[in-house]
This record gives sequence, structure tokens and C-alpha cells, in this order.
Amino acid sequence: MSTDAIVLLREDHKEIRKLFREFQNAGDDAHATKGRLVDKIIEALTVHTYIENECMYPEVRKLVPDLEDDILESYEEHHVADVLVMELATMKPEDERFTAKATVLIESVDHHIDEEEDNWFPKVREQLGRKQLQEIGARMLELREKAPRTPAAPAALKKAFDAMRA
Repeated sequence: MSTDAIVLLREDHKEIRKLFREFQNAGDDAHATKGRLVDKIIEALTVHTYIENECMYPEVRKLVPDLEDDILESYEEHHVADVLVMELATMKPEDERFTAKATVLIESVDHHIDEEEDNWFPKVREQLGRKQLQEIGARMLELREKAPRTPAAPAALKKAFDAMRA
């Protein structure tokens, strides 16, 4: 298994997009299936954004200063995804806006993945050597083991979402 940071993130992206396709193909009345898939999407995105936010982004920001704006935008895109993930985690698949909210999350994350893979991954690979990318990847693998698997929504936020659903 490669420890190249970019290879690891691309593998995550591939798995996340597979879950997205399964959700999109589940059908309008497949509430139970969609619920299970959203649970898997939430876990995959929570782990993925954690290792990017805690390792990849700070390292790239430090080592490739030309990508500062891209990294800051990526942090904000993660924030938007985190908000949607926290909201979805408080919802039931039967909720009126569940599928719509999951669709917006998918569209947002797809855009984010495209930007990373098409724009800044090539620049990172060009600027950092193989050894540096393997060292970053090794740290990411360590972080993955202790990464949260569910969003950490504050109790007040969960209570507010529950009140909206009632």
C-alpha cells in the first residue's frame, strides 16, 4: 500500500464518489438504503476531512506557499460540508429535505474533489518530492486510526435541528 499522500487522498475520493453514486441510484422511495448510505458518507467524509485538515492542508500550506488561497478555500469548503453533515446526522431518511440536503452535500463535495485533483494536487506533486509526500501520507495514516467517525455537533445545534424537524 502506498503512503503517498496524494494517492491516499485520491483513494478516499474514489470511495466517497462510489458512495455518492450508490445514493443517487438508490431511487426515490429507498429511505432505508439512503439512510445507510448517508451514514457511510458521513463517516467517510468525517475521517477524510479530519486527515486533510489536521495534516495535509497545514503541511501544504507550509511547504507550498503559492497554494495558500487554494488551501483557505478548501478549509471553507470543508466547513460547508461539515455543516451539511451535522444536519444530515440529525435527520431521518424520511424527512422532507433529507434527499435534497444529501444532494447538495454531494454536489459540493464533488466540486471540491475536482478542484483538489485537477488544480492543486498536480501543483503539490510538482513542488514536493516523493519522500515528502510519503512522510505526509504516513502521518495521515496514523491520524486516520484516531480520526472521529461521526460529526461532533454541539448539543445545542442538535437540539435546534431536532426542534426544526418537530
